[in-house]
Formats: sequence, C-alpha cells, structure tokens
Amino acid sequence: MNISPPAPRPGAPEPVAGDKKSRRQNAVLLLLEQVGYASVEQLAERFGITTQTVRRDIAELSAAGKVRRYHGGAAISMAAIDAVTYRQRRVDRVEAKRRIAARVAELIPDGASLFLDTGTTCETVAEALVARSNLKVVTYSLRAATLLADRTDFTIAVPGGFVRNVDGSVFGEGAVDFIRRFRFDVAIIAVSGVESDGRLSDDDHNEVAVVRAAMKLARSIILTADSSKFDRTALVELGNVADVSAFVTDAQPGGALTALMAQAGVELHIS
Repeated sequence: MNISPPAPRPGAPEPVAGDKKSRRQNAVLLLLEQVGYASVEQLAERFGITTQTVRRDIAELSAAGKVRRYHGGAAISMAAIDAVTYRQRRVDRVEAKRRIAARVAELIPDGASLFLDTGTTCETVAEALVARSNLKVVTYSLRAATLLADRTDFTIAVPGGFVRNVDGSVFGEGAVDFIRRFRFDVAIIAVSGVESDGRLSDDDHNEVAVVRAAMKLARSIILTADSSKFDRTALVELGNVADVSAFVTDAQPGGALTALMAQAGVELHIS
C-alpha cells in the first residue's frame, strides 16, 4: 500500500507550535483517517522515525482513545472522528456519491425488501430511494432511516442499541440477531477499501459483522464505493468483490479489478 502525505483536514486542531511529537501524532491521525490502517513499518518509513517511536506514539494515541492498537499497526478510532470530520466526509465527492446513489435507486424495483448499510454514501442512497415505492428497508443507520421516514408507504426497521454520535449508527449485542430475522431482495453495502485483488474491507469490526450477516440473507448485493476507495486497505476484511452482484462507482477500476469482476459475473455500473 502506497501511503502519501495526508492533506490538511478542515477544522483540524492546530498542534502546539514547536511541539514536534504533537505535530507528528496529529499527522499520524490525519493519515489514518485517509488510509484506515497502517503498519508500524509503514508509519516509520512515512515519517522517517524508528519503529520504537511509532509504537510509543501508537500507545499514547491509543490511551487517549484516538486510535485502535493492533498487532503490527494501528487504525483510526471512530471516537477520534469528530462531527467536523464526518460532516466533511459528507461533502467530499458529493456529486460522485449522488450519481452513484441515483444509479443504485434505478436498480431497485418498487416493493423490494432492502438492507441498507451505514455511512455517507448510503445516506445519499437513502435520499435517492425516496423515488421508489413500497420499499421495506432494514438499516442500522438512524440518518438513513430518518431520510426515508417521510415516505408513508415505506416500512423501516432499525435494531435496538446504542447510537454512535458521530454518524448515527446503532450498535448493540443483538444487532446481528436482529438482522438475521429478515430476508432481503437486495443488500446495499459500502466499504472503506476496495483492493486491486478484489478484497473488500472496512474500519469497524461491528459494522463488518452486521454487513456480513445481511449479505448472507440477500438474493443480490450492490456494492457502492467512489473511486477514492480504490486501492485502499482498511483494517477488517469483509469479503471479496466477487461476492457481490453489482458494483456501482464513479470511475473505471484498475484492469486487474475489472478483469476479476468480469470473471465473477459482477455487473459494473459507472455513474
């Protein structure tokens, strides 16, 4: 995985002037927001420091609840993604997400039963789905559920649990069991990374557990991801692009990924 320097994030706190460690740790956080997961060796190479220094930084950031510490590396913690960052994600590539969402809505027949994933792309899909009729939607995104709630001909189900403030996702011990009560015509999913070998990954193991359960219960699966997710690696492996029925994106994937989808019979929709 090629790690390039992170771009400044709007609203990011300014480190104390002259505090080299604070500046470096802030840069680590910004980088992990972009790439999801990085190994100790990758971080050491990127910042020109020793692996021992990286491990100390990770330990301090983990103690502060800003990263999740794993054997060999670290990933951004959802607790570290503040409201400003999430609002920025909703704005980033918004036109591409709208085109993706419009195409997804075209693929959904009226009266269908759906699973809808969480995240900014799926929130945009929810906005587009109001063009359909008589949908039955199961989602663990309160934001998506709220966007759909004005349609009186829709049936909307959400699991019980605790609400993650940053993005309105609902998690609880019974979330996976709740999903298993249903059968879906279509599962609409999103991911943090689509690698060139087809691997799909996300940043949160709770999300992956819910989505995996829904995928097993769906007749077809639509993957949604804009091209910024290409060649990106996230921490938790979800599956492979060969597992989905259709991939809706905004740009042509690399040749290896396109060939893999063609071989697996995955429909590619570029919007």
